[in-house]
Amino acid sequence: MERVRVVPIEAAWVERAQARQNRLTKPPGALGYLEAVGVRLAAIQETLYPALGKGAVVVCAADHGVSAEGVSAYPPEVTRQMVRNFLAGGAAINQIARAAGAEVYVLDVGVRGELPEHPRLIRAKVREGTGNIVHEPAMRLGEAEAAIEAGMHAARRAIREGAALLAAGEMGIGNTTAASALTAGLLGLPPEAVTGRGTGVDAATYRRKVLAVRRAVARAEARLGDLERADPLEVLAGLGGLEIAAIAGVFLAGAEAGRPLVVDGFPATAGALVAVRLAPAVRDYLFAGHRSLEPGHAHLLRALGLRPLLELDLRLGEGTGAVLAFPLLRAAAEVLAGMATFEEAGVRDRG
Repeated sequence: MERVRVVPIEAAWVERAQARQNRLTKPPGALGYLEAVGVRLAAIQETLYPALGKGAVVVCAADHGVSAEGVSAYPPEVTRQMVRNFLAGGAAINQIARAAGAEVYVLDVGVRGELPEHPRLIRAKVREGTGNIVHEPAMRLGEAEAAIEAGMHAARRAIREGAALLAAGEMGIGNTTAASALTAGLLGLPPEAVTGRGTGVDAATYRRKVLAVRRAVARAEARLGDLERADPLEVLAGLGGLEIAAIAGVFLAGAEAGRPLVVDGFPATAGALVAVRLAPAVRDYLFAGHRSLEPGHAHLLRALGLRPLLELDLRLGEGTGAVLAFPLLRAAAEVLAGMATFEEAGVRDRG
């Protein structure tokens, strides 16, 4: 797999930005977590006057063999149908991206069937869907690496075309099952703790989903041993999804380019965890757009040390929660860059 070099943000820039934040015309801490966001944006951009221009979201799409286990409320063909909807501009992410000033790119790394030509469609199909993780690895190691590289190339295209702020979304029927298995394996958690109802499955489907996750993790453990300590690429290949691998690639390339990165929901955050396991400094560039209703998402955010910017009970995916948070990050940057200090404004500090 292509190597990336992600440089950690410098503590000196954090200290300088925090010092300016503390001198702005407000009581210290009055803007709460928004202040910490602004400080980290300044450190990422290495300026006391951060600015966030155009945003972009790469929606990574692929099918999942585990859908054959009856773990989703929707049939597999919905993946391809929704990708067509993204390209036609009719999905939720299209509307939210328009409102947030963001471009939508769609990356096909494993959608079954053909897709129409479109300027925002990036064709990088590794294979037509993963294997059924209950019975076999999701993909070969080389396929996982190829999917990561596809995500990297998509991120670099978005950056070349002007993205100053980058998010990754996903589409793939069955992908919360894969994300649950991957999360259980990488974090050493029981399937019940990380498996939710995804697209809103009924009780019987949920029981099948938990069983599928348990069997998939047991199969991977039999081959790789302790999954928490195994090679994260091997765990990804055994339990993940092509689009989850691509999301890891988006974050790896985005961090290498020094862009602020916004994490979406459960499968996307599983991809972020893989990226951090591969290159720990990626963590410095990540912001959590929201916390979804999926129980595994909270565990992933905790493992990554990320605080969600929004709590809206979202569970759609597509990058919707990440892009909804773009205006908050822009506001945090504008506050630090544009507010006057006490000295600049001629306002007396309480000291």
